[in-house]
Amino acid sequence: MTNLRRGFLVLVLAVLGSVVAPSGARSAPQWAPAATATIHPGVQTFTEGGQCTANFVFFDASDVYIGQAAHCSSTGQATDTNGCIAASHPLGTPVTVGGASQPATMVYNSWLTMQALGETDPDTCQYNDFALLRLDPADAGRVNPSIPHWGGPMGLNTSGTRLFQQVYSYGNSELRLGLTLLSPKRGISLGDAGGGWTHLVNTVTPGIPGDSGSAFLDSQGRALGVLSTINVGVPTGVNNGVSDLARASDYMRAHSEFTAVQLALGTTAFNGSQLPLGL
Repeated sequence: MTNLRRGFLVLVLAVLGSVVAPSGARSAPQWAPAATATIHPGVQTFTEGGQCTANFVFFDASDVYIGQAAHCSSTGQATDTNGCIAASHPLGTPVTVGGASQPATMVYNSWLTMQALGETDPDTCQYNDFALLRLDPADAGRVNPSIPHWGGPMGLNTSGTRLFQQVYSYGNSELRLGLTLLSPKRGISLGDAGGGWTHLVNTVTPGIPGDSGSAFLDSQGRALGVLSTINVGVPTGVNNGVSDLARASDYMRAHSEFTAVQLALGTTAFNGSQLPLGL
């Protein structure tokens, strides 16, 4: 199992849930139109030279945020997947976000939080892979929370996935040389693992370095998780590990100042019937 932040990859190769929001939830900001917004899920992010893909948009009473994987700020090896011991850039690290006029700031990182708390649960340590980037106020009017191509998210998945349930993703690795037609992917879940902290998924072409952190939706267009790892094994072959967003965001709200941060719903309806070029 390895993180997807850097390195080259040899390809060897759902009942509608409720949106979990904290008490005192506020109305969403006025988003830019999806067709013209320059900041949205799927834009590239760059942390100290490492490229990842942003997942979902979040907000609270004062700020707008965009998510990425915690391991995108790793200072260790690509095989360092245990967030309770892996090294990371500190909070306050600037992150370049595609479409933004100013760098965002990494204000929450699950790895750093777990280390500060002395977290010992092995599943949490291994699969809690989420970071929050605060966008500069000057860029708030450039944001739309809709997932490119697919639309949504329509809510938050809090029940996991069943075997062979359809899942949807949008990766934006720079290794694709700007060929965004290859970014949307549809696949299937191989089930949940790690006490529900991770979902194993198969897409025709697995996520590659640079897709790290990208959003996954379930079959109803609900936010499922964050692309975290590539796994190679028998009998499933090559698949991706997707960190559970509901658990990761609950952990953030319970152990940080970001108690009122909410998932932003897409302004474009989910449409899973489309056939992406990348399947």
